[in-house]
Amino acid sequence: MSDVDTYRLEWDEHLRVVTAATSLLPTLAHMAQAVCDALGRGGKLIVFGNGGSAADAQHFAGELLGRFRADRRPLPAIALTSDASVVTCIANDFSYEDVFARQVTAHAGPDDVVLGMTTSGRSENVIRGLRAARERGALAIAWTGHDPGPAGEAADLVLAVPSSTTARIQEVHTLAMHTVCVAIDAWVAAGGDAA
Repeated sequence: MSDVDTYRLEWDEHLRVVTAATSLLPTLAHMAQAVCDALGRGGKLIVFGNGGSAADAQHFAGELLGRFRADRRPLPAIALTSDASVVTCIANDFSYEDVFARQVTAHAGPDDVVLGMTTSGRSENVIRGLRAARERGALAIAWTGHDPGPAGEAADLVLAVPSSTTARIQEVHTLAMHTVCVAIDAWVAAGGDAA
């Protein structure tokens, strides 16, 4: 098989998963509205994950703190993966499984949305972070692969990408993130951001 054929298989699989994921648009629209509602009442988005999902968390927070397409004030968002000193302190002093839960307990409140990303649905630190969000009264959202697993059980809302391939799941998570950012820009343009 040539390199081009190998690449084509990857692209074809990506397109199949994205096409199947269009069924998630009503769920994603509900999640986007929840984020806008939180921002409108003075809340924030708290987001986290491991590996590529950690990078996605930082990307998401950056889009809110910076801008996506529209010029606007910075919107409150925290990526719990951004501070290596905090993450390693908690992992060392407590456990790696507690790195998100302790931060969520410190930062989250009833006006906030807490979004944990885990492609497997089984990352214990993400699960504990989502549980902590619910204990704090925040809305807990899990973005997972096709089997939400314990993360789905720990969350109020779940976006379960119809794939078991990590790369495809993360690609749809990135598309979902950008879709939420489009909704936030539209919300700001419509005057939803009165602050």
